[in-house]
Amino acid sequence: MKRKLTSILLLSALVGFLPGCTDRFEEINTNPNAPVDVQPSLLLRKIVFDYGEQMSYESFVAGNLLGQYFTAIDFNLFDRHSLSEPQYGGNPWPIMYSNLRDNEILLQKARSNAAFGVYEGPALILKAYIAAMLTDLYGDVPYSQALQGKAGVITPAYDSQESIYTAPGGILDNLDKGIASINNYKGPTALEGDVLYGGNRSKWILFANSLKIKCLMRISGKVNVQAALQKIVTEGNYIKANADNAAFRFSLAQPNNFRMATARIGDFNLFIMSKTSEELLTGLSDPRIATYFRPTAAKPGTYKGLLNGPDASKLSISLADYSLTGTIFRENSDRLSANFITAGETSFWLAEAAQRGLVSASAKTLYEQGITQSFDYWGTALPGSYLTSTKVAYGQNAQNPLEQILTQKWLGNINNAYEGWTEYRRTGFPRLKTVSASLNNGLIPKRMPYPATESALNAVQYQIAADNTQNNSINAPVWWAR
Repeated sequence: MKRKLTSILLLSALVGFLPGCTDRFEEINTNPNAPVDVQPSLLLRKIVFDYGEQMSYESFVAGNLLGQYFTAIDFNLFDRHSLSEPQYGGNPWPIMYSNLRDNEILLQKARSNAAFGVYEGPALILKAYIAAMLTDLYGDVPYSQALQGKAGVITPAYDSQESIYTAPGGILDNLDKGIASINNYKGPTALEGDVLYGGNRSKWILFANSLKIKCLMRISGKVNVQAALQKIVTEGNYIKANADNAAFRFSLAQPNNFRMATARIGDFNLFIMSKTSEELLTGLSDPRIATYFRPTAAKPGTYKGLLNGPDASKLSISLADYSLTGTIFRENSDRLSANFITAGETSFWLAEAAQRGLVSASAKTLYEQGITQSFDYWGTALPGSYLTSTKVAYGQNAQNPLEQILTQKWLGNINNAYEGWTEYRRTGFPRLKTVSASLNNGLIPKRMPYPATESALNAVQYQIAADNTQNNSINAPVWWAR
């Protein structure tokens, strides 16, 4: 009886204590050592590195298949153009939206606190860069209503690609605003966390203008971009030297290493030289072949590629007979960079613009400049006879100058390989091949499909977008390619 009475008294005491406990519940259950906010410098570093690292991996395992730089010899439904079944990669959608989300946080911090105003320009430029990559791959995507979950917008509408590029708040507008923000910033705060340029804001303007050249050229089949392009060329404030590239170098050691450098050797060796790479590189006697690939083990000193999209269940492949990817992607990956945009790519964009009569400049000079910059970027010696060789000499020996420009740009973009496929979709160059065992009726895809998560989580808006793309077909061209 005494024990029962003691229990009742204890329970009564606890009940009496509970209101006081709940009054301070949030305070008591908040970890004082856990961060509740993040500094802009850490956000900027995270966005640039995370996007660059993840998309470099995506480029290796998926972009290089669509662009026909590499062939996958197994687990290769993506290489056979079943793009709704990503395996090692092939789903860049969440990479882009997670970084756009973090970048939006950075942008709002910069706009709401004058002490962080230095970050507004880079955040606008990064928003333009990632949005351009996103819409170029998928077409119409959630944009103006996206990233507003806190405001209650959880099923954002899909914006047209045209408006994403050209409307207020779109890609081109954000580049202009980003440049203006950098030019107008007079505060004392340094741009910390900048793994691209070490806080040099002037180089971010070079990045923005090179990106603007690229975006204007990408939509040049739909919009009159001549005046805007000529203005940039006249001002001359864009990336002209590899020292100003928007790129950061990987290290051999974690956590800043290239992911495939530490992948299982069996996974790394699933990717070999494609037949397209073999024919283009050997046809041009291009020494970058030794940077991008390894000679075959069966015949040292020779390089051999395989047609994309083999059916592994019906084909016996000996690795010794084919060229594996180069040491720059594994043993020497500290020579590899995550590439946003480079001097060489910028030169090729301008060479095309000059060839098409969109800017007043020498297409030949820009073309040769782009090649020289690309060889330097990849640490490969440029042979003295290369620029005058039969297939490389600009506009000579019945060569198509535009095809030459676009082929050389393709060759330089192996570490940003979705670009190679995107430019093929825009121009038809270089001439990609019908894959071996196509799961897409022998057609080269014209866009990435929206991921299955969209049909599950944003069903109504997804269905509208699907209806505009032949039921989310990978064969429906994006706006600038129609």
